[in-house]
Amino acid sequence: MLRYLTAGESHGPGILAILEGLPANLPLTAEDINADLQRRQGGYGRGGRMKIEKDEAQILSGVRGGRTLGSPIALLIRNKDWENWKEIMAAGPEAASARREVTRPRPGHADLAGALKYDQRDIRNILERASARETSARVAVGAAAKRLLAEFGIRATGHVVEIGRVKADLDEVPLDGIRERAESSEVRCADPKASRAMIEHIDEARARGTSLGGIFEVIVTGAPVGLGSHVHWDRKLDGRLAQALMSIQAIKGVEVGLGFEAARRFGLEVHDEIGYDPNRPAAASRFARLSNRAGGLEGGTTNGEPVVVRAAMKPLSTQMTPLQSVDLASKETAKAAVERSDVCAVPAAAVIGEAVVAFEVARALCEKFGGDSLAEMQRNHSAYLEYLASR
Repeated sequence: MLRYLTAGESHGPGILAILEGLPANLPLTAEDINADLQRRQGGYGRGGRMKIEKDEAQILSGVRGGRTLGSPIALLIRNKDWENWKEIMAAGPEAASARREVTRPRPGHADLAGALKYDQRDIRNILERASARETSARVAVGAAAKRLLAEFGIRATGHVVEIGRVKADLDEVPLDGIRERAESSEVRCADPKASRAMIEHIDEARARGTSLGGIFEVIVTGAPVGLGSHVHWDRKLDGRLAQALMSIQAIKGVEVGLGFEAARRFGLEVHDEIGYDPNRPAAASRFARLSNRAGGLEGGTTNGEPVVVRAAMKPLSTQMTPLQSVDLASKETAKAAVERSDVCAVPAAAVIGEAVVAFEVARALCEKFGGDSLAEMQRNHSAYLEYLASR
């Protein structure tokens, strides 16, 4: 089973991840991971933290000579800002816990619910772990998963389709051009006109002392028909993708393919008609859909078309013009705490979404073609493609 755990606080010594289940002999280096960590740190609207950190992963175990061993992989991303926080965030009793204590919860954040659940008087004990800083570990894990997917011709691409009131027009953009255009955009949007309008919208939010959310999309190409399963709720790949995306901080909605729009149309306008193309690659299934409104998933299983999922991100909770709150200590009405934050993190969220989607597809790939080594997985995959070619 491919699985991972993360640990670490936003201003602690570092963020860690343990990844288990990658096959042996998969090519993997820290450079593969660092490229995606740098992508996560970019994007117009990011805050001051990104000027301090330069995320780099250190591989502590599970890789030797640039190839995986089949044993658990331990990853460490050090927090450079730890030097400014080590007295406050120290694990021992010498920690200056009274300094920078937070008692005014932010509306929309885990602050208040977490403080009540875990019996904390200092909200810092909640917000440090609830912070999106944790997603650096998920991007690192996703980068390793993407190396596995690449061996099977599968690629995940995350890009922004909406920020606030501004929506991209991508009807004329070919699928293979979306990634290239998005990578060259400050807001990771493949529509240059919309990109400019999004930047102006972010500037407007900054001037008002508030934040902006938006919607990003992740497209997976090359996934063979048959990943996931209809037979149990927890094996349905669409459900697993939705859970993975919803677990990203500030995500409030997920849709697959047409998503909510499908509920507004007649069935004749929703379901993808089926044709047969003997020249189509076997991995995609020669039973081809004539459209892709289902987003590449039917019955919890990939159907050979590109997998298309979208996630809606709310505006971040920290407001430079603080909303009303209540001080936990005095119970008096007060303005919510202001932590260092971004005006808009949707471009970064697109990279994080890409990572968690890649991980779930890689997990389904391991379940379908599982083996202890990469060569064993590739043999199983090749045999399956031969079977599909015969149908």
